[in-house]
Amino acid sequence: MPRPAALPRHRASVPPIDPLRYAPTADRPVRAKSRRLAAETQVQPHQHAWGQLGFSVTGVVRLTAGRGTYIVPPSRAVWIPPGTEHVLTVVEDAELLTLYLHQDAGRCGPDLVEPGASSPWTACRVVEVSSLMRELVLQLLEQSGLQAGSEREHHLSALLLDELRHARPVPLGVDLPRDKRLLALCEAVLDHPTRWALLDDWARSVGASPRTVARLFRSELGTSFLQWRQQVLLAKAVSMAARKLPMAVISAELGYASPSAFSAMVRRSVGLPPSRFFA
Repeated sequence: MPRPAALPRHRASVPPIDPLRYAPTADRPVRAKSRRLAAETQVQPHQHAWGQLGFSVTGVVRLTAGRGTYIVPPSRAVWIPPGTEHVLTVVEDAELLTLYLHQDAGRCGPDLVEPGASSPWTACRVVEVSSLMRELVLQLLEQSGLQAGSEREHHLSALLLDELRHARPVPLGVDLPRDKRLLALCEAVLDHPTRWALLDDWARSVGASPRTVARLFRSELGTSFLQWRQQVLLAKAVSMAARKLPMAVISAELGYASPSAFSAMVRRSVGLPPSRFFA
């Protein structure tokens, strides 16, 4: 078993960048911005009237939005629908890239943000970031200081939206409860998932009985503690794989008896072997 993780360090809280500075418009329906943030920094809760796609060029962040939380390494991105409050916590020093999409952005690409549409884009979701998508965002970022509505920016935006429409969804994301006691326990597990393996230990850490916590997991999240923690470990594995750590090291750090046991968990969770899922 791994040794208990150290207690969390104090997190620096910073406000979001002035949203109106990068607000998308009908003339500029897709806007891009970048921000460098140090580990343990938390961007205060906020929301936008437009859709948002966030991913990192380097480093790893955790983005909590709606009733879920998502680990975001460079190979993944999180979509946040308009009007959804979200909080960003930096796991490792990161350069964060953010796309803002105007409500009418679907006219130059996929129908991503139309309100009330029967679409997976009406909820938070994780998607793969292709090399083309990353390069398009970087190129769009270079256009941010140029004249609004340039022909090049228009073409980049249209191609980026089309690439986003075809992005492969990834079954990553951890549901969060409403109950305050259970939420405190879930946040503690998210910060240090290997501190304990058993529900009894985690329940005692928040002053609740294991039976009560087990019942809350079922009623609030529709799953067991072990199944929920498995998703947390998978998200942690994504963060570690982004640092190019070997699978043997990742499986050992996460408390698995062998790399094969870890591989079996990944296959059950996402239907892919670790070599493909973490590529």
